[in-house]
Amino acid sequence: MTSKLQKMVSTVAAAAALLAGAAHAAELNFASWGGAYQGAIREAWLKPFAKDTGVKVTEDTDPQVAKIRAMIDTKTVNWDVVTENSARLTRGIKLGVFEKITPEMVDQKHVIRGARNDYGVPSEIFSTVVGFSSKTFPTGKPQPSTFADFWDVAKFPGKRTLQDDPATVIEAALIADGVAPADVYKVLATPAGVDRAMKQIEKIKPSVAMWWKNGAEPVNALGSGEVVMALGWNGRFQAGIDSGLPIQMGWGNAVAQVGYFALVKGAPHRDEALKLLNYMIQPKNQAEFSKHIAYGPTTEAAFPLIDEARKQRLPSTPERLKSALFLDSEFWEKQGPAIVERYNQIRAR
Repeated sequence: MTSKLQKMVSTVAAAAALLAGAAHAAELNFASWGGAYQGAIREAWLKPFAKDTGVKVTEDTDPQVAKIRAMIDTKTVNWDVVTENSARLTRGIKLGVFEKITPEMVDQKHVIRGARNDYGVPSEIFSTVVGFSSKTFPTGKPQPSTFADFWDVAKFPGKRTLQDDPATVIEAALIADGVAPADVYKVLATPAGVDRAMKQIEKIKPSVAMWWKNGAEPVNALGSGEVVMALGWNGRFQAGIDSGLPIQMGWGNAVAQVGYFALVKGAPHRDEALKLLNYMIQPKNQAEFSKHIAYGPTTEAAFPLIDEARKQRLPSTPERLKSALFLDSEFWEKQGPAIVERYNQIRAR
């Protein structure tokens, strides 16, 4: 082979290797839960990440833990990064579907300590709060703010909506019945405490017009007048407010939850996935997320980058976190099935 031909072969081989590497580096499969939440992720993180890195991000929805387990079992893993709340993350950890994330993989020293998890990078904090119709309860007249107000149908009459999943609803029920937020899980650890919470669900049930499944449903129900009050996620309520719906929120009580970006075990584009995790957790990018949905950053380092007006929309300011109860995912993993069964029995009556 002549030196000229050898050079040509080497050049072609090098080009092929570069193309193969580029093809690999250009892909990332991401799955979340749709709606305003996934839209905010797209605008704040996925689009800028793709632009900055050249990685093409393909989106999907509904990353149920059972689906991920099935992918792993059949060696057909399609997703690289998925979003989960603390309960689903805990379930996924026990099923072995997420890869442990070490400090060498993602630096999380600046993340709020209570939000950290070895198997997920905390992406945002959101809260279950009272949402209400500003037509029914206008400014200048008594307005609901606390969970006790939600249960007070005499002072604040009208139909309500609650989630069909009892997580956060049971906590709100006990707080409405006078249990201090710090004592909620101590009370729920006893059969008498669970009975007490269920009595509260029985009490409010005649005023519950619907049991919502999707986070947009309580917003739409408030906007249409189907209900006058709802327990729901603050970011979804804020999206409704921003779109002009007659909705307000009460911050007297809140049950806070942490959202996570998790790395799927056996992810086909692991290196790109880690790049996204490191990108998302940077304080400046955490601050950017709050421009698109009213969920709060998981690092205090982001707050100096957020203007005062926007801070008032967020659930994870230091002031609001002081009075919030963080959902205990370990409790729900252990006690959840029995509580869900009782809750569903009440709903079905």
